[in-house]
Amino acid sequence: MNLVKRAIKIQIQQLLTQNKVLLVLGTRRVGKTYLIKSIQEDYKQAMVILNGEDFDVQELLRNRSVSNYKRIVGTAKLLVLDEAQVIPEVGQVLKLMIDTNPDLTILATGSSSFDLLNKAGEPLTGRQIQFNLYPLAQLELKETETYIGATQNLEERLIYGSYPEIIQFQTNKEKADYLTQLIQSYLLKDILAFGGIRQADKIVRLLRLIAYQISGEVSTNELATQLGISRATVENYLDLLSKVFIIYRLPAYSTNQRKEVSKSSKWYFFDNGIRNAIINDFRAPALRNDMGSLWENYLLAERIKRNSYLKENVQQYFWRNYNQQEVDLIEIKDGKLQAFEFKYSPQKKVKVPAAFATAYPETSFESISRDNYLDWITQ
Repeated sequence: MNLVKRAIKIQIQQLLTQNKVLLVLGTRRVGKTYLIKSIQEDYKQAMVILNGEDFDVQELLRNRSVSNYKRIVGTAKLLVLDEAQVIPEVGQVLKLMIDTNPDLTILATGSSSFDLLNKAGEPLTGRQIQFNLYPLAQLELKETETYIGATQNLEERLIYGSYPEIIQFQTNKEKADYLTQLIQSYLLKDILAFGGIRQADKIVRLLRLIAYQISGEVSTNELATQLGISRATVENYLDLLSKVFIIYRLPAYSTNQRKEVSKSSKWYFFDNGIRNAIINDFRAPALRNDMGSLWENYLLAERIKRNSYLKENVQQYFWRNYNQQEVDLIEIKDGKLQAFEFKYSPQKKVKVPAAFATAYPETSFESISRDNYLDWITQ
C-alpha cells in the first residue's frame, strides 16, 4: 500500500493555499488516513492535526467562538481534521474557522457523505471542495504494476477487490477473513450509526439481495415484499448505502418511453470484494457462474474511479427496450453518447443492438473485454 500513490494527492496539494475546506470522503479502511499522513509529510508550513473521534477534540471544538478557534489554529496555515463527521455541528464549526482565518486551509476526512455533507453542506456552500476516495484504482496501480502483472492479478481483484490492505495478505483465506471482518467491524456498524437504524438484519438482507442482483434490474417493490418493509424504507436504505460508498445506482436511459425502459435501476458495489463478502462467496473464477456479473461490477467501479480522478464530468446509464435489447453502459459527456458492452470472454465482434443503433445513430459503440479493458479504465 505504501508504494501506491493515490490519484487525488496532487490535486489536494495544489489547493492547500486556497482558504477552502477540502473534504475527503470514503469508507473506513479505504486509505484516507494514509493519504492525509502522506500530505502532511510533504507539507512544510505550520499545521494543526486533530482527530474527530477524540473526545477531548470534540470538547475543544464545542466552544464555537472566534477567539477559541483562533487559539486552536494559532499561526498554522493548515488544519487537518480526521473523521470530521463525528464532531457535533461540524458544518458550523468549519464555516466559522474558515471565515475568520483567511490564510487557513482545512483538510477534513469523513467515512460517510450522509453524515458529513448533511452537516457541512449548507454552511459551507461555496467554501468546500469534495474529493471521493475509493478502493485502489487500476489507474493508481498502473504506476507500480506492469501490464503483465495487472492481467495476472485480474482474477484476484474480481474476487477479493481492491481495498488497500488486501495487498499485504499472502493467502486467499487471509483476504477473505479481512473482508469479512471489515464488513462486521466497520462498514455495517457505520451504516447503523450514521442512519440511526435499528433493523440491522434488514440492512444485511437488503445488501445480500442487491449482491445477488448485480448487473440485473432491481425492483424496490420486490425488495420491500421480500424484506417485509415498506418501499419508502427500502429506498431510504438504498440511499443510505450509497452515501456510505458501499453501493451505487445506475439508472435507465430513455428518450422514448413507449419503447424503452425508463424507470428501472441497477445497483452495483464499489468493490467486488465487499460484494463477495456480503454473500460469503470467495470461490475461484473457474468454479463460479456469476463471472459476467463480477466483470460488469468491476469495470463499472473502475470506470467511476477513473472518471472521478481524471475529473471527467460524465453521466452514466444503462439502456434496455421492451424487446429485451440492452446496452450495459451509456456515458454522456458534453452532450455526446458513448455505448459500451461488457464481455468477460473476448469475442471477435459484438454488434450494437439494432433498436439502439436506429434510435441513436450518432452514438459510438465498443465492447470491453479482457483484451482491451486496461486502457478503458486507466486512460
